[in-house]
Amino acid sequence: MGQGLRRYLQGYTAAAPLATFRVAFGLLVLASVVRFWAKGWIAELYLKPKFFFSYYGFEWVRPLGPYTYALFLFCGLCALLVALGYWYRSAAAGLFLSFTYIELMDKSTYLNHYYFVSLVGLLLVVLPAGRYFALDTWRHPARWRSEVPRWTVDALRLLMGIVYCYAGLAKLNSDWLVHAMPLRIWLPAKNDLSFIGPLLGQVWVAYAFSWFGAFYDLTVPFFLLNRRTRPWAYLTVVVFHVLTAVLFPIGMFPYVMMVAALIFFPAEWHERVLQRLRRLLRLSPASHQAPRPLVYGRATRQLLLIGLGAFFVVQLLLPFRYLLYPRELFWTEEGYRFSWRVMLMEKMGQVQFKVVDGATGRARLVNNYEHLSVLQEKMMSTQPDMLVQFAHYLRDYYARRGVRNPKVYADAYVSLNGRLGKSFIDPTVDLARVTDDWRPKPWILPFDDEITGL
Repeated sequence: MGQGLRRYLQGYTAAAPLATFRVAFGLLVLASVVRFWAKGWIAELYLKPKFFFSYYGFEWVRPLGPYTYALFLFCGLCALLVALGYWYRSAAAGLFLSFTYIELMDKSTYLNHYYFVSLVGLLLVVLPAGRYFALDTWRHPARWRSEVPRWTVDALRLLMGIVYCYAGLAKLNSDWLVHAMPLRIWLPAKNDLSFIGPLLGQVWVAYAFSWFGAFYDLTVPFFLLNRRTRPWAYLTVVVFHVLTAVLFPIGMFPYVMMVAALIFFPAEWHERVLQRLRRLLRLSPASHQAPRPLVYGRATRQLLLIGLGAFFVVQLLLPFRYLLYPRELFWTEEGYRFSWRVMLMEKMGQVQFKVVDGATGRARLVNNYEHLSVLQEKMMSTQPDMLVQFAHYLRDYYARRGVRNPKVYADAYVSLNGRLGKSFIDPTVDLARVTDDWRPKPWILPFDDEITGL
C-alpha cells in the first residue's frame, strides 16, 4: 500500500457531515413514504393488479396483500429512527431491507432514485452516521464520536460522483446531443407554464437543455469538490433540479439529489447546521466535549474497506453490462436498468396478445387491462423481459381455465424518440415457450437505425 493511500485511510474528519446527511436522508424517505400512502398509490400499485413483474432472481418478492401497508409503515418508521439516530444500526438495516423489498415488488415501478435510495441505505448500515447528533449517543454517551475516518464521508461523495458522471456519459449519444431527443418532444408540452412556457416550444431551447444537461452531469461533482466553485455549483444543483421538478413528473428524485449533494460541503458548514438545530430543539451544545475519534480495530477496518471496495467495483462495472449485448440498447433495453440512464427516452408502445389453444387452434385476444394497471401496461409494452413475463402469466392463467397447451403470441409496435412506430418483437414466436433470462433475445426485431455514442 502506498504511503499516500495509507495516510488517507488513516485520516480523520468531523462526524458532522454524516450526521446531517443521516437526518436529511431519513426525513426525505419518511416524506416519500407518507406521500406514497396519502396519494393512494399503495392500493393502486400493489393491491389492485392481478399480476406483478418480478426481477430476475427475486421472483419470491411479492406484495403482501393488506400487510403491504404494514411494510410501508415499517419503512417509514425505520426512516424516522434513522433521522433521529435511535437504534441506528438496526433502523438503517430495516430501512434498507424494507425499501428494497418495496422496490423489488414490481418492476414496472422502477425509478433510478429508488435504486439510489437503496444503495444509500446499504451504505448507511455500515457507515458510522449514528455516532454524532443522535439519540443513541444521548442514551449511551460512550458511543459519541466527534471524528470519523475520512473515507466514511468520501464513500457517499463517491457514490454521488458515480451517479452524476454515469448519467452524463449516458447523454453522450446522437439522439440526445445531435437531435435533442427526447427534450424536443417533452418541452413543448409544457408551453402553458408561466414565464418560461413560451420559450419551451423553441428548438434551440431543447438543444440548450440537452447540452447543458450533459455538461452539468459530467462536471458538477468536481465543481462541488472544489472550495471556490462549490457555492455556485450547489446553486446550479438547486436550479437544475427545481426546473426538473417543474417540467417533468419524476417524483422525489430532484429533492433526493438536492439533499444528497450537501455531503460535498465541508465539515464546518455541517457543524453550523447542527448548531442551529440544537438551538431550535433547545439541546445542549456539543462543543464542551473533547474531540473523540472513532477508531476501528484492524480487522474491522479491513473488512469494511474490502466490503466498500467490492460495492464500488460493482457500481463502476454494472452500468457497462450493456456492452455484452449486440444490439441497440435503447431499443432492446438489455442492460438498461441500474445504469443511471435518466430521462433519455420517449418510448411508446402498444401490444396485443393472442392466446391459442394448442389442441383446437382456437385463438382469443387478451384485454391487458383485465390483468394489469395502467402503469404496468404502459411499461410492459416497450420492455421485452416484461412482455415475456406477462406471456407466461397468460399461459398459466388460461391453462387453469381449460385451454390446452396455451400458446401466446404478441403483436407489438414501439416508437422511440419520435421515430415512426415499428414492429418490436417477432409475432410468430410463442412467448409462452421463451425463457426469461440474461441472454440476448433474438426474437426482438432489428431497430434498423443507429444511435451512436455511449
